[in-house]
Amino acid sequence: MIKTILSPRRRLMVKNKNNIKRGGFSMWLLIWGLGLAGQICWNMENQWFNTFVYAKIAKDPKIITGMLICSAAATTFATFFFGTWADRTGKRRTFISLGYILWGIFTIAFGLTQFISHDQYLLMAASVVLADTVMSFFGSMGNDAGFNTWTNDIMTDKNRGGIGAALATQPVLGTILGTVIGGMLVGENDNYMRLFVVMGVFVIVFGIISLFALNKKDDVEPSVRGTFLNQFASVFNFKKFFAQKELVLVNVGVSLFFIGFNVYFAYMGNYIIYYLGYTADQMGIIEAVPLLLAMLTAIPIGILINKNKHPYLALASVAVNVIGLLILFPIKAGDVDVNSLFNLRIWLGIFIVGVGYVGILQTTKVWTKQLYPKDAKGQFEGIWILFFVLIPMIGGSLIGQAVVSSSKASFMDEVSGQMQYIPNGNIFIVGAAVILLSAIPFIFTAKLHKKRVGEETAQ
Repeated sequence: MIKTILSPRRRLMVKNKNNIKRGGFSMWLLIWGLGLAGQICWNMENQWFNTFVYAKIAKDPKIITGMLICSAAATTFATFFFGTWADRTGKRRTFISLGYILWGIFTIAFGLTQFISHDQYLLMAASVVLADTVMSFFGSMGNDAGFNTWTNDIMTDKNRGGIGAALATQPVLGTILGTVIGGMLVGENDNYMRLFVVMGVFVIVFGIISLFALNKKDDVEPSVRGTFLNQFASVFNFKKFFAQKELVLVNVGVSLFFIGFNVYFAYMGNYIIYYLGYTADQMGIIEAVPLLLAMLTAIPIGILINKNKHPYLALASVAVNVIGLLILFPIKAGDVDVNSLFNLRIWLGIFIVGVGYVGILQTTKVWTKQLYPKDAKGQFEGIWILFFVLIPMIGGSLIGQAVVSSSKASFMDEVSGQMQYIPNGNIFIVGAAVILLSAIPFIFTAKLHKKRVGEETAQ
């Protein structure tokens, strides 16, 4: 029997092909199960952790800024570190399963910070930041370095639009489910511990499921280039990255968009609860219903993505998102009836913001994955996190803190003697201004994108 010797790249392609053949329903079940579990947990961190701080610790944007910056740093490092490790071993499933289980455990641990004495304010604040950082570290191991890289491995021309739609709608669906279920679990009595336990167990369960659902066919050919340290360090040599002008411009556009996103979204829950006057469970519904409707746009967006309309979709998403924020900006506390969940301006604004959010996520996730080198997908996923998480969360949180600290809705608490910083509509107008800047790099990608697609079609 003659044994055919394949190159590493060819073996990788064969392995992925076998994976896809094996996939079908089970592949899509894992994409949606693991992806949705991860996004619900990310949503809880991005939204309910911040309302938890305001409800249980202090209405202090500095704590939220500390959480965002430290968790962003942990997420970025973990994605680079575990991405390199996953590239060298080819064992995506190990990082997915172990990462999800530890992620869930430390999500539960986060809630325990509320039991520290309020007399030890600095200890409480530091513990909250530390707990969030550790949780983000393992979340990135399972979701960013593991799950996201795995979806990149199995992406083909035939499933590109479907996977892109899944990855884009999952954050929105995660926000919907996370806000509705989270609001129900927190309730009017602010029972955040119940929320963290339920969500933590949920993520742990999917981590355990992946132990049995994923197998060796889900691994890829190892990519070993020298020692681990050298390969890890090589990712910080951006020469290869900057050589791809289209990829650079897309990442810059993404970074600017999500700087603006983090200006308002980190405080949106607290804006609805503490500025407009709704309860936590009401907030869940107010955000969820418009976003559910916005998610339906993922279907036509996916069709356009398959037609390679990436630059135009990105620009349209920016414009739509800004329009939604401009609708939300003028709304003041006295303009709403807290006894009624429906307010046309709030719902319309959130819906339009959601359409832009779905569009930019769906488009850029697929766009960047198409541009990754085949031998360093895990590491380039780390670069995506650098532009998608680290820079936006640092920049957005610092801008957001400045905006909230200058809010005229803030007041001095006579009991504690501390300022209570309440976000108002300024978070939307400042966020919109930053997001509008993201249109500039996307405009410059159009020519590069058209040239690349033409060359690929000719081949």
